[in-house]
Amino acid sequence: MSDLEDQATEKGTPPPTATPAKTIYPETDLSQGIVGWDSQDDPANPQNFTSSKKWSLLALISSITFISPLASSMFSPAVGYMGAEFGETNETILSFSVTIYLLGYTFGPLLLAPFSEIYGRRIILSCSNWFFVAWQIGCALAPNITSLIIFRFFAGIGGVGPITLGAGVIADLFPIQQRGMATSIWAMGPLIGPVVGPICGGFVGEEIGWRWVFWILLIAGAVLSIGIEILNRETYAPVLLRRKTAQLAKDLNRSDLRSALDITTSTSTSTSTSPPSVSTILTQGLKRPLLLLCKSPIVLLLSTYMSVVYGLLYLFFTTITSVFEDSYGFSAGLSGLAYLGIGIGFMIGLFSIAVTSDKIVLKLTARNAGVFQPEMRLPTMIIFSCLLPISFFWYGWSAKYHVQWIVPIIGMAPFGIGMMGIYMPIQTYVIDCYPAYAASANAALTAERSLVGALLPLAGPKMFDSLGLGWGNSLLGFLALAFVPVPILFNRYGQRIRERYPVELGGK
Repeated sequence: MSDLEDQATEKGTPPPTATPAKTIYPETDLSQGIVGWDSQDDPANPQNFTSSKKWSLLALISSITFISPLASSMFSPAVGYMGAEFGETNETILSFSVTIYLLGYTFGPLLLAPFSEIYGRRIILSCSNWFFVAWQIGCALAPNITSLIIFRFFAGIGGVGPITLGAGVIADLFPIQQRGMATSIWAMGPLIGPVVGPICGGFVGEEIGWRWVFWILLIAGAVLSIGIEILNRETYAPVLLRRKTAQLAKDLNRSDLRSALDITTSTSTSTSTSPPSVSTILTQGLKRPLLLLCKSPIVLLLSTYMSVVYGLLYLFFTTITSVFEDSYGFSAGLSGLAYLGIGIGFMIGLFSIAVTSDKIVLKLTARNAGVFQPEMRLPTMIIFSCLLPISFFWYGWSAKYHVQWIVPIIGMAPFGIGMMGIYMPIQTYVIDCYPAYAASANAALTAERSLVGALLPLAGPKMFDSLGLGWGNSLLGFLALAFVPVPILFNRYGQRIRERYPVELGGK
């Protein structure tokens, strides 16, 4: 998007022109000391990359985005073997050794997203990938459960890198009318990974030991990280123009040049053309995710709603392995296959959103005299939210009465469809609202939902012990049912809330 459109959207007002119209990019004007792109078709501009290059870069970051969430749950079916080796029987501690990884997801985005908006996506993604890989060694060699918990926490901080930065890369590369499809592809990792993880981890833990879960993650993560080092390219326009400005200033021996997309100077009231200091940029960048959560009610509300759904997912996960091992006699490996029910639901939901999201936006934009509003991403949430409660009643009571094993597995699918239909529109919505700061906006979402996903499942074992499978899942179903009207409120009042509480992210 152009600098003018970015600023307008970030302040909570609609872009001045219809979104499908051709975006005007800032061009170099050395007479004014401004460095921009060489032309509107400058191939160095990430928005002008060829389609094959754009989708290849997205596929690259999506590949590592799959491995990281895989690590969040792959250890889950093998945790019993780890407990036996370390002599640990406390269910809460065993569960915490799994969910602590998501606690790393809570803190990591608050640092990684702002740094990517200062130093660029490529270097921060590389550092976070190798940080994730290095801590897999510690997990595989952990001498006790305390060290394992600590190592998994740090692995989570590194692992959240591609999840945090993916939203930024999408905003860097794709216009609004393509972001629904792009986000659907990128989001496969965060949503499919936690489902595939238990399937793989169950067989690995059963056949070759729980430590091999981490060795496998190490190998897969290292291979993909090497590929990313070789093939990845910088996509963040402000950083690219900042580098171009520095090079031209050196070549032309001019100290008055400044980047046309310098976020700080473009949003500042100062008339100075001198570039901002690193400390100023860093301070502003680190505040952005927290500013969005504290000063933007719509981001906070959407993030809270997503967190509730995310917490329900991980509460769902707390019973699946034990139900199919104890009630249906599955082995540790086979019990992981039970997660296919929710995984198939994810795929159906993903396909539905990928096919419809951008088409709905274009149609609604045309009806609105060609003016795009980010809230046009949200109407489908109303339908998908109605699917969430179905799974809890279906799965809970069929598992309680030991109905044939395929029935509770199928019963998980509606939740997977519904969750995807909520997760995807919210994710794309914040990218559309804050394109220049999409990584920070996504960091705000990731931090809150990961905190809920890390802590809420710890209450799962006691809740199900007290209420049983039937009423325990029914309680979750009633909670999901209570939130069904929420998307209606977002669609009716979302624009009003966003425009009433604008957030200035550029700094002063």
